[in-house]
Amino acid sequence: MELSPATLAVIGLLLALWTAGAVWVMLRASGGDQKSAANRRLAQRLSRLIEEGPAIPMLVRADGRIEAPDRLARWIGLAKVPEYLSELAGSDGRGLTEPQINDLTRNVRRTQKTARPFQMAITVSPGSGKALAMHGSLADPAVSPGGAALVWVFDFSDSQAELAQLREEAARAREDFGALVGLIEAAPMPMWFRGADMQLRLVNKAYVSAVGAESADQVVADQIELVETVNGRTAAEVAQQAADRRQPIERILSATIDRARRTIRVTDLPLMGEGIAGYAVDIEEMEEQAREFRAFREAQRSMLDQLSIGVAQFDAAHRLTFANQPFHRVFALPPGVVNDRTTFEQMLLIARENGRIPEVRDFPAWRNELGEWFLRDEPHEEAWPLPDSTHLRIVAQPLPDGGLVMIAEDQTEQLALSATRDTLLRTRTATFDNLFEALAVFAPDGHLELWNRGFAGAWGIDAEVLDGHPQAEDLLGAIAKNLADPQAVSRINQVIRAATLDRKKSDGRIELADGRTLDFAGVPLPDGNGMLTVLDVTSSRQAEEALRERNRALEEADAVMTRFLANMSYEFRTPLTSIGGFAELLTSGIAGELTPQAKEYAQAISLSVGKLTEQVENVLDLSQSEAGLMPLRKTRLELLPFITEIVRHHERRILDGGLTLDLKGNPDKTITADPQQLRRAISQLLDNAINGTPRGGRIVVDIGRKRGETKIVISDNGRGMSQHELARALEGIRMSADGKGIERRQGLGIPLARQLIEAHGGTLEIQSRKNGGTTATITLP
Repeated sequence: MELSPATLAVIGLLLALWTAGAVWVMLRASGGDQKSAANRRLAQRLSRLIEEGPAIPMLVRADGRIEAPDRLARWIGLAKVPEYLSELAGSDGRGLTEPQINDLTRNVRRTQKTARPFQMAITVSPGSGKALAMHGSLADPAVSPGGAALVWVFDFSDSQAELAQLREEAARAREDFGALVGLIEAAPMPMWFRGADMQLRLVNKAYVSAVGAESADQVVADQIELVETVNGRTAAEVAQQAADRRQPIERILSATIDRARRTIRVTDLPLMGEGIAGYAVDIEEMEEQAREFRAFREAQRSMLDQLSIGVAQFDAAHRLTFANQPFHRVFALPPGVVNDRTTFEQMLLIARENGRIPEVRDFPAWRNELGEWFLRDEPHEEAWPLPDSTHLRIVAQPLPDGGLVMIAEDQTEQLALSATRDTLLRTRTATFDNLFEALAVFAPDGHLELWNRGFAGAWGIDAEVLDGHPQAEDLLGAIAKNLADPQAVSRINQVIRAATLDRKKSDGRIELADGRTLDFAGVPLPDGNGMLTVLDVTSSRQAEEALRERNRALEEADAVMTRFLANMSYEFRTPLTSIGGFAELLTSGIAGELTPQAKEYAQAISLSVGKLTEQVENVLDLSQSEAGLMPLRKTRLELLPFITEIVRHHERRILDGGLTLDLKGNPDKTITADPQQLRRAISQLLDNAINGTPRGGRIVVDIGRKRGETKIVISDNGRGMSQHELARALEGIRMSADGKGIERRQGLGIPLARQLIEAHGGTLEIQSRKNGGTTATITLP
């Protein structure tokens, strides 16, 4: 059958139209796919923007169903976003509370019905502890038709904390300002404040009373000045001068206070900002007392000139400010020494040239000793025998201002009456002879006056040496022959001199050639003499030496133990290194492929070698530290990054143990320490905290500074230790009770940490309670 050309043309036209339609459908489908992909990418970007945004949208439908990102569940402490608004409260107490859900539901229902927006704030606890702000409005029909409500949730936890802190600081500032204003208002002295224009702005009650005004407002309104114009300058001009100089100006002048002329000290003080503060102190009574004191001093000096006792006064610079006529006569001083401001040292030099001081071996040293009178807290008295047989009684009275009053009394006639005391001295000698101690009494001029029977025997000298009442120098010469060190006799001389001349109590100990040990002491007597007491302490000295020898033996035993631990630690290193190396070779397959069980054994060997090597290192470091041989290479450390690195090193153990760790501290804190040794100490304490804290526990590392010291606190809420367990843990390794072995305590971690910290000049304090956690406090300079 043949088709006509017209039919063929129609068929061709139909095929062409069908082909064109197919191509158009394919092109349209391709464009739809591209548009759909673009829409999906746009939706993903918008979803990501919402996820990263500062607010979370929550869509609440009319039936109570909610739609929100998973981030909202984390904010309110839930595992996931619930299906209904009423389920925002978790079953375990997390999420929102029932009252909060009721308020939110009521606001949402009202918005759905009236399209009225709402705002509310809630605090989530204990799920996340966040403070949330909710802004709700009716959702756009394009978002959700059917009267749904769109609630935007904002997290303002940080803002709320800052706002609370600002409120607290503002309240504290108001309290401080109120207290300061009250203090100024209650001040007994006039006080005032001027603004930048030097006009009075504020005055206290004392100012109002001083100028006789009715109130502070009247003073400010009328600008009533307390201080009158002086030398053509008003009080405001002086205040302006203080402001220009930025320095206080103080002046003494007269002013009318309470209708009476008074002398006052006025101070104008520039403040940090603009303005001048001022105050006035009434010194009228002080000036009156100064005038009375000057009159009293003149009368006193006139009276002292009439005395028979020499009196002189020196100021804080040791210059002579007054000397009466008897003082000039006693020391043969020339006229004009007071006007020339002669110093105390120059006065002694003049008296020495005129033979009016005792004979001394070292005059400069003796003069320096007398110069210490100015520094004493109490009066000092001495007896000065002069070369012409004159005896002076010297009294030195220090003054509060650093000066000195020197009194010189001629007691020559009184000392002449001392001969009547011979009978009393003989009675006293008989009493001395029956005492257990050896006694001797020396006169101020150094000769021996009294002694008992045991004195000669105590020093091993003949009794005939004492019969002539020898001088101290002669007696000490005889005693020196019987001493183990003849040069040590100078110590006895110093004690005798201190008791007789310096009027000071002193003591000493000396060895004799025959092996005996004597304790001697010099005691000043009320009559001006000095007593030397001697006691044989040979037996007690021997007992003391025996105790010292035992102590040295104990110290040597401790040193032997330390050396033993150090040597054994070094000896352990070589075989441990070999064992560890071979175990690694086996694990790597260099000796042939191992079975899984063999690999497990080899890995266990490597792990055990590592732990044993660490223990050996701890023993070595502990022994070196206890012996004081721990080397430290100190550098400057930023403390927070340093401890953060240590915590990161223990991160795997913390996570595997199901623990949480909080690190607190100021990033600006720095210390000087050995990084390696300090890292070991902190790591040991952190290991103990991890080991002692069960799953779900918490560890806190807090870095702080107090009173110039850096404190690192590592605390946990773990099992803790009793006091007995803590004491054993702090001991580490110690000698056994019988002294023949080594007793291992709870471990080396805590003792090693303490030794490393003490090597840095710091301290380690550990507080623990059974089932109550442990707190370790490191204090570093």
